[in-house]
Amino acid sequence: MENMFSLKDRIAVITGASRGIGEAIAHAFAENGAHCVLVSRKIEGLEGVVADIKKAGGSAEAIACNVGDIDQIDSLVAKIKEKFGKLDIIVNNAATNPYFGPMDGIDEVRWDKTFAVNLKGPFFLIQRSIDLLAASGKASVINVSSINGKRPAPMQGTYSITKAALISMTQGLAKELGSKNIRVNALLPGLTKTKFSAALMENDDIVTEVYKAIPLGRHAVPEEMSGAALYLASDASSFTTGTCLTCDGGALA
Repeated sequence: MENMFSLKDRIAVITGASRGIGEAIAHAFAENGAHCVLVSRKIEGLEGVVADIKKAGGSAEAIACNVGDIDQIDSLVAKIKEKFGKLDIIVNNAATNPYFGPMDGIDEVRWDKTFAVNLKGPFFLIQRSIDLLAASGKASVINVSSINGKRPAPMQGTYSITKAALISMTQGLAKELGSKNIRVNALLPGLTKTKFSAALMENDDIVTEVYKAIPLGRHAVPEEMSGAALYLASDASSFTTGTCLTCDGGALA
């Protein structure tokens, strides 16, 4: 019997794959047999990840795409269609948080950027890929949200709004796409040490208070999200759709 966590012969698109959680997920998927299409705004940031995956015996390639730009999304999907004719897995991991502060202080430019990358991009990447995902027969979409989508964090209000909307989008699409054998789930990381979270992690006072609210008393590292993503991508979760898998050390408990 084949390992239920195997991703052998599956094509996986992972956005925001140049570092952090996206990079960790890419390594886990490649180790379990997937061909990983790594996506980020700049190709240079992906080249090292691709090289590391290949060095470890995995299969990967890189495509530059700003997921906040629909034209670039269309180009990405066209390349996938031409080369593979199907798509098995999408991990919508790319995100941005250009403003850290009270919600009443954000300007329209940073508001629009946050929504474009965190919500508009994931939605249209899925929408434009529906036919390719349906061709898989066992497709899985994983939207990387956040526990902030359940409980807005101080000074991260707009970011939290987008993550809450991503959860709602996940549930809605799970209902609409189930008949096409496309599963749609959300992964909700808690505090994870990445470049993305550096502004928060470097503030000792904030981190100390955050740790008090986490039963495990610490932050996560990106690799601790990859097992959950592998579960959601694989046949191990074949009857799981429309759910939120929370990996937060107990913060929301």
